[in-house]
Amino acid sequence: MTIIILILMLSILIFVHEFGHFIAAKKIGVYVHEFALGMGPKIFSFKRKKHNDPTEYSLRAFPIGGFCAMAGEVDEDSKGLKKEQFMCNRSKWERFLILIAGVTMNTITAFIILLLQGLIYGAPEQKPIVGSAPEGYPVAEAGIEVGDRILKVNNHKVNTWDKLTLVLNLKNKDNNYTFEVKKTDGSTKTYTIVPKTEKDEKGNEVKVFGIGVNNEVHRGFFASIKYAFVKLGSIVSTMFIIIGSLFTGSLGLSSLSGPVGMYTIVGESAKLGFSSIMYLTAYLSLNLAVINVLPFSALDGGRILFVVIEAIKGSKVNPEVENKFHTIGFFLLMALMVYITIKDIIRIAG
Repeated sequence: MTIIILILMLSILIFVHEFGHFIAAKKIGVYVHEFALGMGPKIFSFKRKKHNDPTEYSLRAFPIGGFCAMAGEVDEDSKGLKKEQFMCNRSKWERFLILIAGVTMNTITAFIILLLQGLIYGAPEQKPIVGSAPEGYPVAEAGIEVGDRILKVNNHKVNTWDKLTLVLNLKNKDNNYTFEVKKTDGSTKTYTIVPKTEKDEKGNEVKVFGIGVNNEVHRGFFASIKYAFVKLGSIVSTMFIIIGSLFTGSLGLSSLSGPVGMYTIVGESAKLGFSSIMYLTAYLSLNLAVINVLPFSALDGGRILFVVIEAIKGSKVNPEVENKFHTIGFFLLMALMVYITIKDIIRIAG
């Protein structure tokens, strides 16, 4: 059941992403050779002959991935097409719209899912207001109490539980965490906390602060809209913190998960109910959006980077240079995926 849920989630999110590119390309007038869901050999394909649509629609064997093959993504790569049907011959603004459309669709999808989650299950309080502080744990011993609102940790602003949780898991050389807290009487105090170290079920050491979430749930349409916007912004900002922390060393590559790790996460989410599956789907949709917008080769952001460079220099970049840039980036991404997958297998097996 878990593998079915995972495949369904990934298929929907990739379909939405590629559909964004597809619709934008069609509206702008770029020729689309193929719109595919999945990778590898074709299982079946068809063309909409009655609608005079030249695009081939296909389902491929491996249900991870998909693509929208457009004419002239880098240079004129097909014969028999009009010059304006090549993406590379469209204006910089039109190319940008096509490239950003996938990210936009994933962001919209995440917002809709979060909104529905709020409407169906209620909108949890997002502010990092202390819901519990058990005695005998570092937070309570420092003087932080139920009802206090955490404003900063180690100079990181934390306006949601997502950010707070992430910051508390960043590496810290001296293991001291400075909490800036707004008390229930309106005053602001600063506490220095050293977390306890305990072992989880697998025997791994984890930091324990002894701080519980505020479980207040808000109901109604406007509360759900607010929840969707705040949660969306919180997830995106935490993702950028994660990316930055990978470069600074505050987080290691072991913190990332590939398909194997995602399988485990989906399984755990399924045990918690459909609400958790909805949230995970929204989270993965935003993950796909954020990763793709990065200015890295082989990603949408890498292609957008060349549009920006062209706008700055006033002329097109050599297509051979751009092709090599994206090819190298693709192999680097594949190598990273293999590394993360191996780490996931080792972690699960251990």
